[in-house]
Amino acid sequence: MNSKAAQDNRSEALVAESLSHIRIVLINTTHPGNIGATARAMKVMGLKSLHLVTPKLFPCAEATARASGADDLLQHAVVHNSLDAALAGCSLVLGTSARLRSLPMPQLDVRMAAERALAEGRPEASGAQDVAVLFGRERYGLTNDEMQRCNQLVHIDTNPEYGSLNLAQAVQVVAYELRMKAIGGAGVELTPPDWVPVDAGQMERLFVHLEETLLQIEFLNPDQPKRLMMRLRRLFNRARPDQNEINILRGILAASQRAAKKREH
Repeated sequence: MNSKAAQDNRSEALVAESLSHIRIVLINTTHPGNIGATARAMKVMGLKSLHLVTPKLFPCAEATARASGADDLLQHAVVHNSLDAALAGCSLVLGTSARLRSLPMPQLDVRMAAERALAEGRPEASGAQDVAVLFGRERYGLTNDEMQRCNQLVHIDTNPEYGSLNLAQAVQVVAYELRMKAIGGAGVELTPPDWVPVDAGQMERLFVHLEETLLQIEFLNPDQPKRLMMRLRRLFNRARPDQNEINILRGILAASQRAAKKREH
């Protein structure tokens, strides 16, 4: 295993450890397919702890089929007869809710909720316990009593004209934000692993070669060469080519120069 692969494995191990304290808790799920789809959504993002409170039908072949390769999460899912049992050992309970009912409660957006969840359940924290994220029934979500068990509610911002999220879709949104927080990648552009930009000296040599070539093929106006070159500099500086890309560009320029010389003769 090369050093890059070893580093990736270590990074993923740290992400898995950060997420290991997060419980996804489904309450009184009606359709077993939604349980399977939830397992799939969780596994894609590295979450493993699935807890089910009084599901209508589980285990079920439909759940396994919808899990699409995440059936190991279904095999290890913990089924509870009460919400009390599902929350045992949890120091923070977050409840997903499309709307508030009779009693207003503190609400977080999904990104802030992920930050709170990871901070609460981080392995190095003193006395760290699990964090539960509750998802209610497909038809009407969490009851008022269940909301009262939550420290805070989580709101997924949606189109106000159509805010209907499938249960597994809601889990996917929350799971994604948890993963992004765990890897520290929220708002970060992930560059290709083989991309290393060249230094300023190589960029300048490219521009010199480019200007020479454009003059030779009579594309560049020799009386005003700087105007176009300024735009081309801006273009390539924004692109930030790597070594392979510089080699390709320089090769194209060299080939163009050779072709221009042949035409001259």
